[in-house]
Amino acid sequence: MNKIKSSLLEALEQLWFHRLRTFLTLLGMIFGVGAVIAMVSVGEGAEKEALELIESMGLRNVLVEEKEVWGERLREVRKHSVGLSLQDVQASMETLPFASAYSAEKRIEVYALFSRNSSSDSDVLGVTPSLLELASLKVERGRWLTEEDDRYYRQVAVIGTAVASQLFPRGDAVGQRIKVNHLWLEVVGVLESKNLSKDSFQGVQLSGENNRIYLPLQTALKRFEFRDMASEIDAFRLQLDGDVSPQVAADNLGHLLDRRHGQEDDYNIIVPAQLLNQHEQTQRIFNIIMSCVAGISLLVGGIGIMNIMLATVLERTNEIGLLRAIGATQKNVRDQFIVESVTIAGIGGLLGIVLGFTLAAVISTFAGWPVAWSLNAVVVAVLFCTATGLVFGIYPAIKASKLDPITALQHD
Repeated sequence: MNKIKSSLLEALEQLWFHRLRTFLTLLGMIFGVGAVIAMVSVGEGAEKEALELIESMGLRNVLVEEKEVWGERLREVRKHSVGLSLQDVQASMETLPFASAYSAEKRIEVYALFSRNSSSDSDVLGVTPSLLELASLKVERGRWLTEEDDRYYRQVAVIGTAVASQLFPRGDAVGQRIKVNHLWLEVVGVLESKNLSKDSFQGVQLSGENNRIYLPLQTALKRFEFRDMASEIDAFRLQLDGDVSPQVAADNLGHLLDRRHGQEDDYNIIVPAQLLNQHEQTQRIFNIIMSCVAGISLLVGGIGIMNIMLATVLERTNEIGLLRAIGATQKNVRDQFIVESVTIAGIGGLLGIVLGFTLAAVISTFAGWPVAWSLNAVVVAVLFCTATGLVFGIYPAIKASKLDPITALQHD
């Protein structure tokens, strides 16, 4: 340990003596390690965000949404298809063996939405009680909608946290009343906040639960009016059992709906698992590109270390000859130069960590990309950097150790 400590102190002394040259040599290592840490931080942040976004749709779900069709095209479609309906849902549950549960929803066209304290422009949806589980919703206060609420057309609602703070800024919303168009509803629950960073994923619009009002689907269908030729429901989702591929399930569901809708293209099928795969492929390409950039930076840094160590061997030829003359072995000389190489790489790695965290923070602030700090990324980057210093420092160290002592002492 004393020998290593002595070699390290001597290496630091030599590097400090040529500090400008050392710093220029460090730049490759600094940028390489910084790029690795920033890349992994952004990558893991994107992965974490993707999982959160997919969770709101349900990884084991298949979603079906109505396509918006207007005017004459809508009239043509309605000759062959009534649009999405609860009968579609029932047929899917009865025909497709892999469908274990479902939820359905209908958006209400709102022209008036207020409480006794304030008004709001929030979305209002009629939903089946099963949406709570299939959409991974959680109730913070009160309760969720029940089958009895749906069966008896009860005038109750569950609202998001943003709606609660907007309509009831002075107190608890549970037990209060809101009016949607002509209908008064009792608030029976408030959802737990979902702080999603984006409102869309891979081009698919996500639910904004915080700014929504949910009421029983049958209440919505019986108590509100909808435009002519509107479909019975706007969307439904099926929960899949664990034995079927989501893409296979989507293909089978599409065949069923095509037959029921007279081959009319009036719906979209969304497979969250497929969206996640697409995101992972995109992220993988990004990681490969950034890894290449980081690798090139480390390679340049390694070449810089070899260059400075070869220059050091030339400058310290007399010193090497004197060390050999007073009893230093080839191994002593070789170890000393290797320690110096590794020290340069280690310092570059430490400075690269600071740069990496700074880059990740800047990217997060100005580009709006999520980041997640990874200890593994730091460890791998520093180890790779140190290994680069070791590999590129071996040749100069061997060259220094093989200098002839007499020739080295006579070197001018």
